[in-house]
Amino acid sequence: MGFDDTDFIPCEVCGSKAQDIHHIEPRGMGGRKSKDVFENLVALCRSCHYEADFGTKLPKDKLRDIIETSRKSR
Repeated sequence: MGFDDTDFIPCEVCGSKAQDIHHIEPRGMGGRKSKDVFENLVALCRSCHYEADFGTKLPKDKLRDIIETSRKSR
């Protein structure tokens, strides 16, 4: 199954249109793919992605709590 620009995939934090996939635990240098598992990936809008990477509003533990709660309710 593929996705294209017409699909609406919600940001798992705020519900707006997701534009990026974020690694909760970064893959780091060297391109290791062991971190490319569903539990470590989250769909985010640009604003939430910025907060996850550089801000203080979405540290890793808070991001994990948010997605764990949202994924359980599906």
